[in-house]
Amino acid sequence: MKIGVYPGTFDPITHGHTDIITRSLRVFDKVVVAVAPNPAKHPLFDLADRLDMVKLVVQDIGQVEVTCFDGLLVDYVEHSGAHAIIRGLRAISDFEHEFQMALINRKLARDVETVFLMPSEEYSYLSSTIIKDVAKHGGALTEFLHLEVARRLQERIRSVAP
Repeated sequence: MKIGVYPGTFDPITHGHTDIITRSLRVFDKVVVAVAPNPAKHPLFDLADRLDMVKLVVQDIGQVEVTCFDGLLVDYVEHSGAHAIIRGLRAISDFEHEFQMALINRKLARDVETVFLMPSEEYSYLSSTIIKDVAKHGGALTEFLHLEVARRLQERIRSVAP
């Protein structure tokens, strides 16, 4: 069985993330969505909330498992029985960082490949950071997020607003 791990902070999960998950299933028999704590990014949602939202969004997509990990990604990939890391590339600006990460991961674990997928054109501009900014300014979110995720984001933004 070919297993790919799609790691991320998913703060929150967007339609762009879901697109990558769905498209990954064309290449892999199973996709593990691995939510990272990533405190350096100062996530708006805690890890439990992010896990819950990812599970909600992918519940009707077969062959997807949702979990969390901490530590080195390649260690998690090897211990989970996966064969590859899945990364989305939205634009040229993503490439340099992702390329560096792929090379260091290859040095750390020669048997783990990194597979880059481009999102569908309609999601190529999406990022959780941009969506949080849209939410902070009262913009509509339903084109970018699952309805329940949009509701939770709006609620969270209201709760932290000064």
